[in-house]
Amino acid sequence: MTGTTQTLSRINALVSQLATCLMERSATLATAESCTGGLIAASLTNLAGSSAWFERGWVTYSNAAKSQELGVPADLIDQHGAVSEAVAAAMANGARLHAHTELAIAVTGIAGPQGGSAEKPVGTVCFGWATPSCTDTETCCFTGDRRQVRDQSVQHALSGLLRRLKEAPGAASGNP
Repeated sequence: MTGTTQTLSRINALVSQLATCLMERSATLATAESCTGGLIAASLTNLAGSSAWFERGWVTYSNAAKSQELGVPADLIDQHGAVSEAVAAAMANGARLHAHTELAIAVTGIAGPQGGSAEKPVGTVCFGWATPSCTDTETCCFTGDRRQVRDQSVQHALSGLLRRLKEAPGAASGNP
């Protein structure tokens, strides 16, 4: 199996597990993506029947789109930068609010090959997972080319939500 085939298999397995968790909870999901450019939403909708739990997704590549579509405050972007946990959290919360879903995933990062800095090198990706009860964030620094960084980001976003759902079964419905 090639690396790309293995990656696709892992992503498909994560989507299948996530679909089961969401359907068991009667929960819906929205996505807000920057550096992944819709790859998370595409992965989710590759599974037949995903309309039962996937509501919608946004590709908010520019700062203006993050503000206009998801309600991310421009001053938050100015203060922390578009690639930050603060912005990932605001994207996830905005997606959940605007889509009227129980859950949302947000991703913002630097997939490369340009755009990195000493503080935020290429491969830096910030994630946000929003539920009715909390919003979690995390930053990862992935290695590889642009495709590899984006693929790793998709896997991490999906596995992160799946892990949170399994650790806190009531999280999707807002129950403690």
